[in-house]
Amino acid sequence: MSIIDTINTPADLKKLPIEKLPEVCDAVRQTIIDDCAMNPGHVGSSLGVVELTVALHYVLDLPYDNLIWDVGHQSYAHKILTGRREQFKNKRKKGGISGFPKIEESEYDSFGTGHSSTSISAALGMAEAARLCGEEKRQSVAVIGDGSMTGGMAFEALNNAGTSKANMLIILNDNNMAIDPNVGGLKDYLLDITASQAYNRIKHRVWNSMNKKSKLMLRMRGSIKKFYNGLKALFLKHSNLFESFGVRYFGPTDGHDVIRLVKILQRLTKLNGPKLLHCITIKGYGFEAAEEKPTLWHSPSRFDPANGELLPEPENESLKFQDVFGETILELAQQNKKIVGITPAMPTGCSLNIMMKAMPERCYDVGIAEQHAVTFSAGLAAKGMIPFCNIYSSFMQRAYDQIIHDIALQKLNVVLCQDRGGLVGSDGATHHGVFDLAILQHIPNMTIAAPMNESELRNMMYTAQLPDMGPFSIRYPRGYGFMGKEWRTPFQQLEIGKARCVSEGKKIAVLTLGTTGHDVTKIIDKFNPGDIAHYDMRFLKPVDTETLHSVFKNFNTIITVEDGTITGGLAGCVATFKSEHNYSARIISLGVPDKFISHGTVSELKAECKFDRTAIENAIRKAID
Repeated sequence: MSIIDTINTPADLKKLPIEKLPEVCDAVRQTIIDDCAMNPGHVGSSLGVVELTVALHYVLDLPYDNLIWDVGHQSYAHKILTGRREQFKNKRKKGGISGFPKIEESEYDSFGTGHSSTSISAALGMAEAARLCGEEKRQSVAVIGDGSMTGGMAFEALNNAGTSKANMLIILNDNNMAIDPNVGGLKDYLLDITASQAYNRIKHRVWNSMNKKSKLMLRMRGSIKKFYNGLKALFLKHSNLFESFGVRYFGPTDGHDVIRLVKILQRLTKLNGPKLLHCITIKGYGFEAAEEKPTLWHSPSRFDPANGELLPEPENESLKFQDVFGETILELAQQNKKIVGITPAMPTGCSLNIMMKAMPERCYDVGIAEQHAVTFSAGLAAKGMIPFCNIYSSFMQRAYDQIIHDIALQKLNVVLCQDRGGLVGSDGATHHGVFDLAILQHIPNMTIAAPMNESELRNMMYTAQLPDMGPFSIRYPRGYGFMGKEWRTPFQQLEIGKARCVSEGKKIAVLTLGTTGHDVTKIIDKFNPGDIAHYDMRFLKPVDTETLHSVFKNFNTIITVEDGTITGGLAGCVATFKSEHNYSARIISLGVPDKFISHGTVSELKAECKFDRTAIENAIRKAID
């Protein structure tokens, strides 16, 4: 029996002598590797915090204490140690546990996460709630990566925490990585702290010599703080950022020394007020393949757990939509010197790295900072550049105000490329890109487009960079396209707000937006020729009113299909048009219903939402009957 088999709760872990914790870490790490080898997930980030996770569960009184994992990519060890070891085998599968923390899943998940930079705010709120309830000894701990620290919310929370009396601990998990290597001034600052060995050596000696029970030491606390500040001024280029906010800083320390981490945490949890422990970790630690290529191993496909060799995936002649974007923006940038590329820490994920390699001076990775990415793009556009700002659809939600205030209001030609539009599969509710169409549809001056295939994506990108286009949003899905090797078609300017008739018919009209149109084309062949008219709307805004008038005049039944929320999307747009013009045709709307959709494969989730090919076919047959 492995030692991990004896641990079902943190209480079981606490029964072990501290000397056994390295063995626990090895067992937890192997569990993650063995499971993710056949059931893919976020490997590198979870392996990098195994020792930190074990130490936290050994020291904290969970679930009474609050433990928040920023983003949640790194929560696998936490799930294994909190009674979900068997359920872990079905993580991210339909009906199984989530790959992220979820309040409704376990009492040990203090706060649901999935997007970055929220943990400090949540921990501060929980710490204040504890204080107001007279539970000052209740710990609130936020574990946040250095990548997430670039998000504006993290600094907003630090600013608030520093002036509070909240009993909270921030653990900075510093591995110099988000999905791709980190960029920016904060990265350099943290390296500066880490590299100052003289400062850290003296600080640790002073800390270790302190007798916490000594009244003399308590009286000397102010003097010791001044001494630390003097050391920082002497050895560091800058004053300590975190202590400037009023948050006591400790570290950096080895994030893979579990016994030392336990001892440090035991001492820090006895200190009142806001404090930060800086831990240096390695993404993918303990698994050579993941350590060597941390970007690839952020969320790899299936692999051999013995040697880390990735197993072959089914061949697909088509490119992924993200790669079509990457190849196309480079092609356009070679023709138009005003084009620049912007991404918030997703150069590999959105394939902007293709242009970055060829034209590094015209590409910007701004770190995990979606709001900044959008307004930074607006600034570029205000001075004549044409920025293609690529952000995953679910992350674009975080920049809603900036899209309205900084881009749309000023009619700036920023091209918002929303990757991962629609249901994305096993990442679940926090990552499904199903709200972007409804969110943007009511914003004045916006052009909203969704390609049915790779060729349309190219032409929409080409059209968006032409003069006087203004704010332009293009959304496309995760995964492979449909055109094989024929995707690189010659550029064509699209008429803004103009749909195209894919097939003509007389009984029923099907209106699609985006790649759902491809599903409809595969279904129509099952019906009598000339029965089903299919229109690829292409644009949600401005919508093709000429086509809609024609459709409502000639059909009694209209079916809309979209990979997004029915409320506010294409269905809402068509229903509004019907009402405004007093048409009487019946509308059947297929898409994502008004609820949050959990995790599973994309095909499973489309079936659940009743807009997979089977559901579309059934809806058409029922309408004809």
